[in-house]
Amino acid sequence: MPNNKILVIDDSKVIRMRVKDMLPEGNFEVIEAKDGLEGFRLIREENPNLIMLDFLLPKMSGWEVYQEIQKQQRLRSIPLVLMSGRKEEVTDKLNEPFEFFAFVEKPFDREQLVDAIREAMMKSKKQPQVPNNGKSAVSVGGDNSAMETEIQALKTKVVKMEQEMEQMKKQITQLVNYIRQKLK
Repeated sequence: MPNNKILVIDDSKVIRMRVKDMLPEGNFEVIEAKDGLEGFRLIREENPNLIMLDFLLPKMSGWEVYQEIQKQQRLRSIPLVLMSGRKEEVTDKLNEPFEFFAFVEKPFDREQLVDAIREAMMKSKKQPQVPNNGKSAVSVGGDNSAMETEIQALKTKVVKMEQEMEQMKKQITQLVNYIRQKLK
């Protein structure tokens, strides 16, 4: 049974089949949705490991699906590849450079698709862990990676503060020695 799920949301059956055929051999299942509404339902129900989202879709546009994904930490952390035949339709709504998802312009070849998937996976790791309603990011998303990211950030701050304190101790010691010398 496949371990990974890839959700392809596109109103063109040709594109959905083409993506499926271009994907490298692996231990994953490809799930297809023909419109944004069905796609968003499958995102919530199937918990895919990757989402390939057409920007122009019937019933619920790719833009609307993207906005709904952004509202939930658990969904935001899923690698996302936006697809469109016209990049300007995407850049009208989202500014470049695209920080948290990859973009591939239709038509694309296998190499471009694989590169976009790799890029999406890298970029999804940059997704900020935003607390919701005062709760920690862990209680919102329920995953340990958010907690680990938060802990690492705190450790970095502690190290920086310790370095600053050491610097201040040295400066105070120098100042005290200087004052002692002047009082002699």
